[in-house]
Amino acid sequence: MTSARRNFVIRATAVAFAAAALSGAALAQKKYDTGADDKEIKIGNIMPYSGPASAYGVIGKAMQAYFDMVNAQGGINGRKVKFISVDDGYNPAKTVEQARKLVEEEEVLLVFAPLGTPPNSAIHKYMNQKKVPQLFVATGAAKWGDPKNFPWTMGWQPPYTGEGRIYAQHLLESFPNAKIGILYQNDDYGKDYLKGFEEGLGAKTSQIVSKVSYEVTDPTVDSQMVSLKNSGANVFFNITTPKFAAQAIKKAAEIGWKLDAHYLNSVSASVGSVLKPAGLDNSVGLITTQYLKDPTDPAWVNDADFKAWTDWMKKYYPGGDLTNAFNVTAWTHALTMAQVLRQCGDNLTRENVMRQAANLNMQNVPMLLPGVEIKTGPDDFYPVEKEQLSKFDGKTWVRFGKVYGK
Repeated sequence: MTSARRNFVIRATAVAFAAAALSGAALAQKKYDTGADDKEIKIGNIMPYSGPASAYGVIGKAMQAYFDMVNAQGGINGRKVKFISVDDGYNPAKTVEQARKLVEEEEVLLVFAPLGTPPNSAIHKYMNQKKVPQLFVATGAAKWGDPKNFPWTMGWQPPYTGEGRIYAQHLLESFPNAKIGILYQNDDYGKDYLKGFEEGLGAKTSQIVSKVSYEVTDPTVDSQMVSLKNSGANVFFNITTPKFAAQAIKKAAEIGWKLDAHYLNSVSASVGSVLKPAGLDNSVGLITTQYLKDPTDPAWVNDADFKAWTDWMKKYYPGGDLTNAFNVTAWTHALTMAQVLRQCGDNLTRENVMRQAANLNMQNVPMLLPGVEIKTGPDDFYPVEKEQLSKFDGKTWVRFGKVYGK
């Protein structure tokens, strides 16, 4: 062997050993907690597939469809996502049972997008005591953005208090002499909206002439609607989940309650699951806020992201309703979760999941409205904080005015 050849072999062998050492180091750097390994990431989810909030159940089904697409494309960093979604019937006691099942029996890495304020409140302390991420909860209660006291819990959608203040600001500008009636769900969800709205009204809270609540176990809100009409209110703030939102809109029309403005919280603004059951004619003039592209809005017909969403729906969730905005909610939540897992790389520990969730800067996100972004930080656990007012014209929501929020 010539000297040059011998030197080449020595160098090549050294490079091979170095590469092997680096490869070994890379393998050694892989970190996993319960629920993740080289092949799979287990994600838990709690959804009301039954009970009074079952209209939200489509969100869980659509999330499964999103991860089906991800897995068909090779998974995340080479790992398939196993999405385990269970039913709690929107019953907090059942939520506790299901959370324990997911964490202690199914041994998931995290619980993703559990839905509802009362259900999430019931497992808030448990998830933090167990140090298991309760991530991108599907509720806008302000309490989900408290990293100091609850570092394992993070919201996703705009806080209800902020949305309530937006309606109050619009009301003061457009109906300064209004007599206001309010219907709200008697729990943290309803009270957060109410708190933001009253804060926004400031000294004008004296214009609230009637404020009535309902329980999630009530069969209807018919009696509350009659009471509100009889109060003489000419502006109505409708703080309800989908079943009761549809009832309230329909009842207002049946009893001939003529309103100058009817504000409907965004969590129940789906054309497919709320306004159609309530009657599209009965829904004309409703005002809500939006931060997602509404699937019934013709403005997005030629939008590339909307086309991608539609193609996904048709391929992976063919039984899904293309007019139901909750399917957009599912898509945007799931793509955020996927981004966090991508950022985790091979460090799939629960601590790193939360670290990456608190390090998001996602611009031009598919199916979010222009100007709306997903941004978090170690002290900012509110990923989405911008919204725009919209009015229903009988067919779709029509956006107007500025984008509110920071």
